[in-house]
Amino acid sequence: MGDVGEIFRLGIPWTHLLIRAVLIYIVFFIGLRLFGKRELGQFTTFDLVLVLLVANALQPAITGPDQSVTGGGLIIAILLLFNRGVAMVRSRWPWFDHLIEPPPTVVVQDGNFVKPNLEKEGLSPDDVEMAVREHGFDKLSDVGLAVLENDGSVSVVGKGSAERFRRRRRVRFLKR
Repeated sequence: MGDVGEIFRLGIPWTHLLIRAVLIYIVFFIGLRLFGKRELGQFTTFDLVLVLLVANALQPAITGPDQSVTGGGLIIAILLLFNRGVAMVRSRWPWFDHLIEPPPTVVVQDGNFVKPNLEKEGLSPDDVEMAVREHGFDKLSDVGLAVLENDGSVSVVGKGSAERFRRRRRVRFLKR
């Protein structure tokens, strides 16, 4: 049997783990940003499989030859701290937030699909029609504006409506 302390001994310098984790975080973020705007609940089975495979492929790039418990804990801490730092920078500097957050995209205007935007966002007309029905509109022709928000939700405003955008409310049921 080997030394128990071996599971805690780093296989590479901690600075390598730091650099690897931050670089992979940035590359993965850019990839997800290019992937499009979707809520987690909107992931298809194919999207979920893709994310799982990419995450599995990234693991060796982050850890390198290190397989220690210490290295794993360090990587988790680095990723959590880096993510928190990005959130703080986003709240402090609006220009940075605009840089990394996708802008809203108009998908329906005056009852008609904006087809170039649907194609750009990878949305089908069926997806948009479902969101329109969720907002209580019977037909697309009743919609003045439908916008795919940066969080993946769709806001809908009726024609001639003085209302502001209404997002579909998410209701979470908790088991007791």
